[in-house]
Amino acid sequence: MPVDGYCERTGPEFWSEPVNAWTNVAFLIAAFFAYRHIRGKGMPWCVTALVVILVAIGLGSFTFHTVATRWAASLDVAPIVAFMLTYVIMFPKLFLGLRWRWAWLGAPVFIAFAVLVNLVVNGGAYLPALLGMVALAVITAVRGERDYALWFAGIAAVFGVSLALRTVDPSVCGGFPLGTHFAWHVLNAVVLYLLIRVAANRVASRG
Repeated sequence: MPVDGYCERTGPEFWSEPVNAWTNVAFLIAAFFAYRHIRGKGMPWCVTALVVILVAIGLGSFTFHTVATRWAASLDVAPIVAFMLTYVIMFPKLFLGLRWRWAWLGAPVFIAFAVLVNLVVNGGAYLPALLGMVALAVITAVRGERDYALWFAGIAAVFGVSLALRTVDPSVCGGFPLGTHFAWHVLNAVVLYLLIRVAANRVASRG
């Protein structure tokens, strides 16, 4: 039985969500431009890994919005989780100057934070990510890094709009059968590209 969680899906057919499926090309386009931005600049493994994961996000989401099975849902979710965990491990290293052995603690700290957020407000899988981006803006602002703080704040704002569009998708089906989930894909591609670009710029600024 297909997973029917979006306005656009009307049946079990492979192409029952054509717009939701094809807008995943946005992730591949974002990955292409992210790769162009980091190519030949001697980026650390973590930044390169983000680009590879971004490709996996596009392919995994495309698979889910076509075959729409529970196993395909794992292909949709796993790369997104991998991106988030890679970023929260990388941030303490690149932006706070911590050693890798301490930077790795970013992953369990974020997981504990996500669990706590959902225990308190039950905001779903992506509210912790939004709050995390706000936290990155606050941390860089407190450290006096105004440019990075503005970047992270802007990225958080775009992600907030994206998350809102994802959230309202089930409630707009009656008046807008296409739904708004496709816009979540497009805006998220922008968000992930910008996160990679900010990290790459940080590396480049340190020479």
